[in-house]
Amino acid sequence: MTRTGLPSLRWYPEDGDLSAATVAVCLLGCPALAWFAGRAGARAAATTPLAVRRVAAPARPAARGGLLLLCGLGIVVGYCGLALAGRPASSTGPNAFLVPAGVLLTGLGLVLSLPLVSYVLARRVADRTGSLTLNLAMRRNEVEPGSTMRVVSGLVVLVFAASLAQGVLIQLEQVTRPSSPVQDYSLALRGLTPQQQHDLSRVPGVRAHALLMDSWVDLDTLPDDAVPDQATALVATCGQLAALVRHSEGCVDGRPMRLTDPNSSVGSDLAPGTRFTFRMDGDGDGGKGTGRTVDVVLPAEQVVYSAHTPSAVGNAALIVPPSALPAGAGPEAGLLVLAGSSEPAQVRQVLDGIAAVTPIAEIELVGVNIQGLQQIAVIETLLALGMIMGLVIGVGAFLVSVTDRAVERRAHVTAVTLMGARPRTLRAVQVVQVVLPLAVGLALALVCGKLAESSYLITGGSEIQWDTAGLPVLAAASVGVVAVAVLGTLPLVGRRIDPELIRRD
Repeated sequence: MTRTGLPSLRWYPEDGDLSAATVAVCLLGCPALAWFAGRAGARAAATTPLAVRRVAAPARPAARGGLLLLCGLGIVVGYCGLALAGRPASSTGPNAFLVPAGVLLTGLGLVLSLPLVSYVLARRVADRTGSLTLNLAMRRNEVEPGSTMRVVSGLVVLVFAASLAQGVLIQLEQVTRPSSPVQDYSLALRGLTPQQQHDLSRVPGVRAHALLMDSWVDLDTLPDDAVPDQATALVATCGQLAALVRHSEGCVDGRPMRLTDPNSSVGSDLAPGTRFTFRMDGDGDGGKGTGRTVDVVLPAEQVVYSAHTPSAVGNAALIVPPSALPAGAGPEAGLLVLAGSSEPAQVRQVLDGIAAVTPIAEIELVGVNIQGLQQIAVIETLLALGMIMGLVIGVGAFLVSVTDRAVERRAHVTAVTLMGARPRTLRAVQVVQVVLPLAVGLALALVCGKLAESSYLITGGSEIQWDTAGLPVLAAASVGVVAVAVLGTLPLVGRRIDPELIRRD
C-alpha cells in the first residue's frame, strides 16, 4: 500500500516504507511470543495434568456486565426518548458528561454481558425445544457460555464502534458542508487573462459564472467629513443571475437594475439616481488600470431575488449587463464567481478543474470548509480500511477458536456418534452453537450502536438525529460474518471414528 496509496490519502512512498527493525519485530517477534506462551502452557500441563482438564461445569456468568449494559442503555434511551417527545437535550452542562458515559457503559456492558446473554438464551431454548439439534447445541453453550464470546466480542466491538463512527461522520459533514445546494467559488480577477476566465467558466461542474466589481471613489475630491456612496455590482445576464440565486423576478436583460433581497439590508440605504463609478483595465487581465471608467446610475427598477445562504453574490446592490462594459475591458478590481453543486464529489471536481486552468490562483470557497471535506474523506477511508481489516482478523480469530474447540470436543462428538447421532446432525449442532451466539451478539451491537449514535447526534444538535444510512452496510457485514462462520464450522465434524478418542483416562 505504500506504493499504491489509498483513496483520499496521499504520501511519499518512502514515508510508509517499513524499516528492517520493524519487519524483524513483526515476522520474528510475534512467533517468538507465541512460542514462549505455548511453552508455558505445556509446562503447566505436564506438571499438573489433572488440573488442566476441565471436567466440572463452569460457574454461571456474573451479572455485572448486564448491569453495566442496562445503565448505559438507560442513559442513551433516555436521550432518544426526549428527542421523540420533542425536547432534545443539548451537549451542555451534565449532558456533556452523561452522553460519553452512556456510550462507554453501553459498549463495555455489551462485551461483558455477552456470556450471560448466551447462557440465559441457551438455557431457555434447551428447556423448551424438542429438537435434538437445538438441545445438544444449547446445552453445550450453557456449559461453556464464555468460550465463543471471547472471540465474538471483538466483532461485536467492531460493529458497535462503526455505528458511532457513522455519527461522527454525519456531524463533520454538516459542519463542513453548506446548507444550500449551490456552492460558490470566488477568484480575484487580477492576474486572470480573458482566456483563463473563459476556461474557468467551462470547468466541468460549473453551472454558472458572473463578475463582481466594486465602485471606485476619488478620495482627493471629497471633503474630509464626507462619506462616499459605494456599491458592489454584479455583471451578469438574467439567466446567470437565476442560476446563482434561489429565486429572482423582474429582471430585464440589457439594462442596469437594482437588486433587492427582502432578507438582507444590502443597498437599502442607497437612493435611486446615485451615480457609481467603476474603473476598468485595458486588456481585461486585471493589470494596471488605464484610467477608463464606467458610470452606472442606480435605477428605480429593481430585481427582487432570494440568495442562497451563504452566497457570493449576496453583497451586490445592482446588476449590470455585460454589454455595458467597454469592449475588451474588464473591472480593475473584481471577482470571478463560479457556481456549482455543493456535493463533495462535485466540489472536488471543480477545484481540480480550477487548478488545471490556473494552479496558483487563490480560491475562496463560500460556505464550505475544504479542509473538513478532506478530513471526512480521510476518515471514511480509514474507517473502511479498519472495518475490512477488523472483519478479516476477527473472522479469522473466530474460526481458529471454533476449530480449537472442535478439536477439544472430539471425544464428546465421538461418544454422541457411537450413540447413533448422524454426522449431518452433528454438523447442524456445530453450526447452531457457533452461529446463534454470534448472531445474537452482532444484533445487540447493531441495536446498541444505533441507539448510542442517535443519542450522540441528538445532544450534538445535529439536523439528522435518526440515521439509517450506515445500517444496511453494517447489517450486510454482519450477515457476511455469520455466513463465513457457518462455512468454517461445516468441515469440523468428520466421518471417521478414531479409536483413541474412545479410550477413557
